[in-house]
Amino acid sequence: MELVIFIILAVIAVGCSVMVISQKSAVSSALSLIATMVSISILFLLLNSPFLAVIQVIVYAGAIMVLFLFVIMLLNLRRDEFGPEKRGMQRFFGILLVFLLLIAMATIIQLGVIEPGSTAEMAEPTIPAGVAPLAHTLFTKYLFPFELASVLLLVAIVGAIVMAKRKL
Repeated sequence: MELVIFIILAVIAVGCSVMVISQKSAVSSALSLIATMVSISILFLLLNSPFLAVIQVIVYAGAIMVLFLFVIMLLNLRRDEFGPEKRGMQRFFGILLVFLLLIAMATIIQLGVIEPGSTAEMAEPTIPAGVAPLAHTLFTKYLFPFELASVLLLVAIVGAIVMAKRKL
């Protein structure tokens, strides 16, 4: 059952990630990014890491995405700047995605990876639970990428403020 949930969430995360870069509307892209973050947080729950799942939702899907949406709304983008909206492509890709998902599920069941009605036990991941091991790893082994990501977010926020000031 966990494998099926993982596959569905992985497809949702990848699909929403593609929608982030393929949408013409900045608001739609931000909402697709929120859906990606939420599906990734559920994947963290599957890995028995509830702290990371909650932080993913609170920090990324909550605070940062609200900030992004606020900046997007502050820029006051109009519909005519993007051109006419094309729902035909969205419908086509939606139908294609559903079709591919059904084929993938049928293939998995046919190959016997998941038998209908079976409760196959998956091996428990050996991820240490709690905040202390995560903090130790984050601030020792991954200190430089952590600081680099924080500087990147700061530059993005300053850039958004500069862009918003130019419009006023």
